[in-house]
Amino acid sequence: MLRIAILLLVFCGSLSAGEPEIETLSDSEFAFDINGSRISVEIRDRVLRGKKDMLLDWVLYSTKTVQHYYGRFPVKSVHIKLQVTGGHAVRFGQAFGGDSPFLRIVIGENITPEMLRKDWIMVHEMVHLAMADVPDEHRWWLEGLATYVESVARAQLGHLSEEFVWNGFINRMPHGLPKHGDRGLDLTPTWGRTYWGGAIFCMLADIEIRKLTENRLSLRDALRGVLDAGLSMHASSSAMQVFESADDAIGVDVLVPLYLKMKADPYPVDLEALWASLGVSLENDQVVYNDAAPLAHVRKKLLKS
Repeated sequence: MLRIAILLLVFCGSLSAGEPEIETLSDSEFAFDINGSRISVEIRDRVLRGKKDMLLDWVLYSTKTVQHYYGRFPVKSVHIKLQVTGGHAVRFGQAFGGDSPFLRIVIGENITPEMLRKDWIMVHEMVHLAMADVPDEHRWWLEGLATYVESVARAQLGHLSEEFVWNGFINRMPHGLPKHGDRGLDLTPTWGRTYWGGAIFCMLADIEIRKLTENRLSLRDALRGVLDAGLSMHASSSAMQVFESADDAIGVDVLVPLYLKMKADPYPVDLEALWASLGVSLENDQVVYNDAAPLAHVRKKLLKS
């Protein structure tokens, strides 16, 4: 109940006169333009079409979340296919790149506004649009980045509380730590290392950038630089090229050195020590802050816009 209570996202029925106009192209196709990007949405199933206003608000909210984080929407156009399955939750998502990127999102036929308020999948898949395709051994970068940015971006717009995000990070990031026999991120394609190991990499990079620049810059600035360099999902790249572009954008070497440490070797991270240095902990599943911690100034800015 705590996790539901501290969610702050409210978007259904909240569109104002200043929002993009959603065009009805046919019974099953809709579209809107936002700052030069064209977002088209396909809803073929009759049951989902009956919930189209709620679903289109969710797509718009997600679009604005990603646009805010990156300074613009990552691609000029994307087609989103909403497909139905059983149940009452968003079940699955996939992002496809190339010249005509599109997303496929599978949604339970009994989806409710409450479930959409809690969903992370649409924003996660949209974050993929902002990163070049990389070889399979670097999939941890794509999935870890989307896992980390999804939470941070939603918090920065006030759609998730900071307590909700820190609770999730503290509880889930241990999944990304190397287990016995694991190697580096490039060489251990397990679920935990791919999603949460990649998220640990991103958080470490974010913290280090903020430390070196006295909180002037963050991972967000590095990722905006990667996007400016043309390395969106339209492109293919090596991970090293992406990290070099990111470091060039912020003028400090962070992602390349961190990648060299974590790509082949297990590189276990002492998460308990990291949380202590940031001044954040859990007591009875409640987030507690210590503003006297050495990196409390970084933690205070990490989830801010």
